[in-house]
Amino acid sequence: MPSKAPLVLHTRVVRGTGGGPEKTILNSPRFLAPHGYDALCAYMHPPRDPGFEELRRRAEQWDAPLVGIEDRGPWDLRVPGRLLGLCRSRRVAIWHGHDYKSNALGLLLRRFWPMKLVSTVHGWGVIEGRTPLYYKIDRLCLRRYQSVICVSDDLLRTCLRAGVPADRCVVVANAIDCDQYARKLPTEEAKRRLGFDPGRLLVGSVGRLSDEKNFDGLIRAVDRLLGDGHEVDLILVGDGPRRDALHALARDLGRRDRVHLLGYRSDTIELYQAMDAFVLASLREGLPNVVLEAMAMGVPVVATRVAGLPGLIQHDADGLLIDPGDADQLAAALGRLLEDPGLRKRLAAAGHRTVEQKHSFAARMEKIRKIYDGLLGREEMTNDLLA
Repeated sequence: MPSKAPLVLHTRVVRGTGGGPEKTILNSPRFLAPHGYDALCAYMHPPRDPGFEELRRRAEQWDAPLVGIEDRGPWDLRVPGRLLGLCRSRRVAIWHGHDYKSNALGLLLRRFWPMKLVSTVHGWGVIEGRTPLYYKIDRLCLRRYQSVICVSDDLLRTCLRAGVPADRCVVVANAIDCDQYARKLPTEEAKRRLGFDPGRLLVGSVGRLSDEKNFDGLIRAVDRLLGDGHEVDLILVGDGPRRDALHALARDLGRRDRVHLLGYRSDTIELYQAMDAFVLASLREGLPNVVLEAMAMGVPVVATRVAGLPGLIQHDADGLLIDPGDADQLAAALGRLLEDPGLRKRLAAAGHRTVEQKHSFAARMEKIRKIYDGLLGREEMTNDLLA
């Protein structure tokens, strides 16, 4: 018998294994279920993209119903047809878009199927190719959405400047499942299991290897620390267009034995456990999940003052903040952290408390549930039952 619970359709375009938003999208269905909502994740992806199979595996692991829709580009008219068929057959109540194309399609398909429109703005950090045009389209679409969820205050301000009505715009910060990101091994044991030298400090970063992440600057900062006599290794976890250039930089600096580009890895939890410090050197961001993950795992963090990070981290209380693009600050903050075990321990404990108390996924989904309830009129029904 079909479920009578309202269905939320999460939609997004993805290449390869995706990025930070996938952790939010694929975790949502199992956290929505106790609130009386069904959810389905519909991903538009290039045909025969091998990375999509990894997304399928993660979706199964996290109990997220997933539909893949082959997408051959902007003029593939089969995509809106398939999504409309999905909306009709599954009687979608809420369309929840997560990027420019899904937001544009939501506006189009609502003409043919009655549903509420919600979007989450994860950020507009990648500046390459046609993305500036896509971002302009996205901001035009968001003006006509019934609820726009921003993951940080700066994204909220951008949406308001773009003409999104203030009464439809709200900040709901990213969050993680703290049970999933829980430390099980001490740092030295995790290093041994992964083949790293437990006698060296290990600095790590996770993310797409692209310009806005400033991995070049991080490699140069570690090169400076090595030149000053620190025994340190660097691991970069992820893939992207800068991979070859970063390999070449490590080679040219003579640090191929200390800078390790690991590519995409599914065992990030094990890698976090091995890190003595996590660095986010980005020039542009939203509110990156990887920082929340590192903090939850008890890894002290150095991050740039961009987007939602100053709202997440209090400098010298639960992490260290530096100005974006400042090579001297990055090297100094990282050097300070590596030289002071007491500081690492203090920031790690405080960072863990911050995520546990303020950024749990269950609390985030309670806020999302209230947004959905308001759009569907279920909030009034709940209040009537409690009266």
